[in-house]
Amino acid sequence: MLRSMYSAVSGLKAHQAEMDVIGNNIANVNTVGFKASRMTFKEIFNQTIKGASAPQGNGGGTNPQQVGLGVAIASIDTLFTNGGSQRTDNPRDLSIDGNGFFIVNNGGANLYTRAGNFLFDSNGDLVTPDGYKVMGWISQDGKTVNTDTGDLSPISIKNWSSTSPASTKLIQLGGNLDAGTSIGSSVSYNVTIYDSQGGSHVATIQFTKKDNAGNWDAAITNFDGNDLSASPVTIGSIQFDSNGLITNPAGSIFSVNVSSLPITNTNATLGDGTNITIDLSNLTMYSSSTDIRELSKDGNEAGSIESINIDQYGVVSGIYSNGRTQVIGQIALADFQNTQGLEKVGNTMFINTVNSGDPMIGAANTGTRGTINPGTLEMSNVDLANEFANMITTQRGFEANSKVITTSDEILQDLVNLKR
Repeated sequence: MLRSMYSAVSGLKAHQAEMDVIGNNIANVNTVGFKASRMTFKEIFNQTIKGASAPQGNGGGTNPQQVGLGVAIASIDTLFTNGGSQRTDNPRDLSIDGNGFFIVNNGGANLYTRAGNFLFDSNGDLVTPDGYKVMGWISQDGKTVNTDTGDLSPISIKNWSSTSPASTKLIQLGGNLDAGTSIGSSVSYNVTIYDSQGGSHVATIQFTKKDNAGNWDAAITNFDGNDLSASPVTIGSIQFDSNGLITNPAGSIFSVNVSSLPITNTNATLGDGTNITIDLSNLTMYSSSTDIRELSKDGNEAGSIESINIDQYGVVSGIYSNGRTQVIGQIALADFQNTQGLEKVGNTMFINTVNSGDPMIGAANTGTRGTINPGTLEMSNVDLANEFANMITTQRGFEANSKVITTSDEILQDLVNLKR
């Protein structure tokens, strides 16, 4: 009789634990990046009243007779199915489409989370709402990120708040020169160039048609309003074939000595200190109106950071007031051989254990790691309908076990009353 009571007590404890799991799931139904848990049961052990016997002679075999002695928790599993994606249009909100975790650190061991509601603090570090720094790799040149190194650093814009000025060393022009232009006539195009201290200057490049054989001369005839037509800075000569294309593209890229251009800031220099490369190899000469365009140009004035962009690979770029964009770093993701082996440590964060395996760290969209969706958050993966159904069955299981206790108590009371 006592066995039934103690079995029922184990049932009460197990179902209470399951209700605790369900309650925690429902409490976190709106928690960003939360992963629901699921509990399973197992029987404890059985008392064998009679063992099995083999068939002998004319008698058949018998099966064992056993009485179960209760229930225990078999497992409490974390369900790592992806939660729904909620668009926020906040560029610092990130979600992961597929496998992987963001890596965060607050001075100790790395922790792992699916909650991507990040922000930049006053030091310029990308952090969680609790101040944990988001880890990744920092660019060394503002152009690329080396993700092959195992050393992670906090993603920070502290040292990227501004860009230094750079002088213009290359100008590439394209477009068309009108084939119908009269011999000796000229067309001009103004281009802005920057000196070594970021000062901007306007240079007028003049194209003069020499003959009807497709030959043109190019020269700088005005600089910052100073007329240089009496002694222009020669760029070079270009020639077009009968199809209107440059006959010698390689010979139409000129290194132009600009040391004589009148620059008022004597501490600044133009180009590399002496020359600027001007590429005219993409010009054409068709029978249509002249339309000269700037295809590319380097150099810039000093600029301050205006906004941050994070792409699907986790590359963090700064957009500056001078129009430049620099790569600041790249957010790292981690995946595990056994995500079920991760241990919850609160704040929707996990820590790896001996059964999860070591983190496999890399960039988004590499290996088993998914891609990053900027401007979105991963919501909780709790299924309320499923939780309510589990709540009902758990409640009924608890009630049934309590009935076993009260019924066993009544039977014991009847036994006591037999002595009356």
